Amino acid sequence: MTVTAVPTGAELVGRAAELVPQLRSHALWMEENRRIHDDVLGALSDSGLLRMRVSHRYGGFESDMRTTVGVISELARGDASVAWTTAVYAISTWMAGLFPDEVQDEIFADPAVRISGILSPTVRAVPAPGGVVLNGRWTFNSGALHSSWNTNAAVLVGADRQPQPIMVAVPLDDLTVVDDWHTSGLRGSGSVSTVAEDVFVPDARVLHMGPVLAGQHGSARNAGRPVWRAPFMPTACATVGAPALGMAKAAREFFMERLPGRKISYTDYESQREAPLTHLQLAEAALRTDEAAFHAFRAADLLDSKSAAGETWTPEERARVRLDLGSVCRRSQEAVGILSSASGGSSVYTDVPIQRIERDIRTMSRHAIIHPDTNLELYGRVLAGLDPNTLYI
Repeated sequence: MTVTAVPTGAELVGRAAELVPQLRSHALWMEENRRIHDDVLGALSDSGLLRMRVSHRYGGFESDMRTTVGVISELARGDASVAWTTAVYAISTWMAGLFPDEVQDEIFADPAVRISGILSPTVRAVPAPGGVVLNGRWTFNSGALHSSWNTNAAVLVGADRQPQPIMVAVPLDDLTVVDDWHTSGLRGSGSVSTVAEDVFVPDARVLHMGPVLAGQHGSARNAGRPVWRAPFMPTACATVGAPALGMAKAAREFFMERLPGRKISYTDYESQREAPLTHLQLAEAALRTDEAAFHAFRAADLLDSKSAAGETWTPEERARVRLDLGSVCRRSQEAVGILSSASGGSSVYTDVPIQRIERDIRTMSRHAIIHPDTNLELYGRVLAGLDPNTLYI
């Protein structure tokens, strides 16, 4: 199947915005049930937003990164868990486009396929005739409950070679799902664990991460497409930072909804809206949200411009996208924290969304690739003229 009319970026962002009321109406259910509601999944599929990073030849849109960031941040205005899972789907779907074309034909035989994935190589792979055999456990497998494929990292080991990271494409039916997602935040993402027990993966569905991180991959048809000319880590980083920006915007909207008629207890302010403190809080939160948006779209625009031109990336540019990711999360978390603090004691009730947003963004900021301090240190190290101390750049 091929696409004859690809929606514009503005149209796709508009579709995401239209879903916000539905996501909000199911948000409490998704948190309590630790998974995405079936109606929400159906709406996402019907909207076409899960096809943003799918090749044209499979009915996808090959959307640029600015569109992808815009869509995911809009979804986060409705619910952070949905936006986070959509970001994981977008990264994993893009990753599937790096595998050999015959593997893609297998994965995208179902036009509505959902693909999740794990970047951390916590599973052991050993060589076997015609492929590798996997054993181990992947935690934090966001979206796995509603996916049919995983693009997961593993460590290839063998007596005659040094351990090396690989990426494998595995049907979810080959894995055991462990319902262990009992957390304080992003509960609706259903980021359960999956276990591989003597799972055979043929060679065609194995990519060595070294070449992938260097911009080489197995697809002949996608090799010249701008979407897949982008480097792996900057692509992943720009995508996964988008939910934080949307959470900051949502916090402001929910704060403003509750503001009219609210007093400030134990003061003579009959209206919180009239207090100078509130003005300062709103201005500080807006400033930090604007700063988060700057970093989110700076990374996206760099990816889009360099991919379109086919330009080589410098280590500083790669490290700066990691910096942008950390900064999006830090500034968004600061904005949410300011508005949550200003929301008063009544905001701790579970039916008040801002407390959930604060827990969600705090959980997201714990992700190793997102942590602001780690990314700040990496960027400074590169600026100082040292080699990056990580492959994931």
